[in-house]
Amino acid sequence: MFSFLRAPDLAWLLLFSALHFASPVRNAAEIELLVLLGLFQVVSPRVAWFATASGNLAAIALKLVLGWLLIGVSYGIESSYFLILLLPVVSAATTLSAWGATMVTALAVASYLSFLLFLDWTRVTVPADQVREICLRALFLPLVGFLTHQLAEANRAEGRRAQQAVAELAEANQHLREAEEAVRRADRLAALGQLTAGLAHELRNPLGTIKSSSELLERRLPPGDTISQELAGFITSEVDRTNSLVTRFLEFARPLRLRLEEAAVDQLLDKAVTQVQRQGGRNGEAPVHVNRNYSPDVRPVWVDRELVERVFVNLISNALEASAAGGVVTVKTREVANGVELSVIDRGAGIAPEHRESIFNPFFTTKPEGVGLGLAIVAKIVAEHGGRVLVDSTPGEGSVFRVWLPRGSGGINNGAAA
Repeated sequence: MFSFLRAPDLAWLLLFSALHFASPVRNAAEIELLVLLGLFQVVSPRVAWFATASGNLAAIALKLVLGWLLIGVSYGIESSYFLILLLPVVSAATTLSAWGATMVTALAVASYLSFLLFLDWTRVTVPADQVREICLRALFLPLVGFLTHQLAEANRAEGRRAQQAVAELAEANQHLREAEEAVRRADRLAALGQLTAGLAHELRNPLGTIKSSSELLERRLPPGDTISQELAGFITSEVDRTNSLVTRFLEFARPLRLRLEEAAVDQLLDKAVTQVQRQGGRNGEAPVHVNRNYSPDVRPVWVDRELVERVFVNLISNALEASAAGGVVTVKTREVANGVELSVIDRGAGIAPEHRESIFNPFFTTKPEGVGLGLAIVAKIVAEHGGRVLVDSTPGEGSVFRVWLPRGSGGINNGAAA
């Protein structure tokens, strides 16, 4: 039993027991009503329905009726139990709106004053001091109700401020984590960039020698030696492919020199979509449709047109590759604080959670023939413009890549601008 009862429950039971022992009435009806009120105060918090709006109104109404009956069995208008009506008044003040609390308080005052109707006015005369006493008793109810409602509103406002502070703190922590990840990514990019630049320069010379030797060997082979000619051709083509990779490595490692100019984002996106579509579909499969959802209130931004267009081409190409034949890729723009946000949305396979933090790392790829520099270059170009790239992805449902570009030149690598 005692494990079932909590400290507030014991307090309620003790208070109602004390009311009975202090009461000058002590009749059976009084005891029954006090027991009912005490048990209701203990049981109602454990019943889920009383936590709903309708249940709360029912609880307030029941307290009002039980309080009115208790006053009725203990001398009516002269009852010392008139303050029991504070139970519904305080409950309404802490759980209802100002109008709701006012209505309940008015009902409590009316229920107390209703005992005047039970007096035999032909035989009873109420002295002036008793009239003032009744008025004081009636005024105590709205006074306490108003004060309680003010305190409850202050607590609710403080709770809202606390929730807002928690939300702002969570947002700040998220921004901090993103900034830390960006710094770590920048450190990795810098280290890998230096390594890549040195390695690429060292590879250029032997690759040139191999290609020249292969071409010279191919010219000196007998016309009928098809196998040797084919092998020499393989050497040349593989050297060209390797040299192309080295060029991409150097582009990644080389510091960007931004040529900033004012550009309309929707025009850059249109050019990127056209360029991607011109490159062909998916090996003869039904083409993926690109849905353009441009916000009309997006203003131009200062960017390097060629580099930013390359960002869009890369993201749209990835979205098309991730989409099923005949699918839809959505390109969306919108005006945001201090800049513009563009989103590339696909409904492809999505990105596995364990890969999400690595997709912007150089040389990380899940494609069989990929190099893993596309998104790394995208992140580098956007970062040089003072922006950021975010990704939301759900496996099996698709991905959303969001690029935020700043409005003006603040935070952009102006020193590198031509």
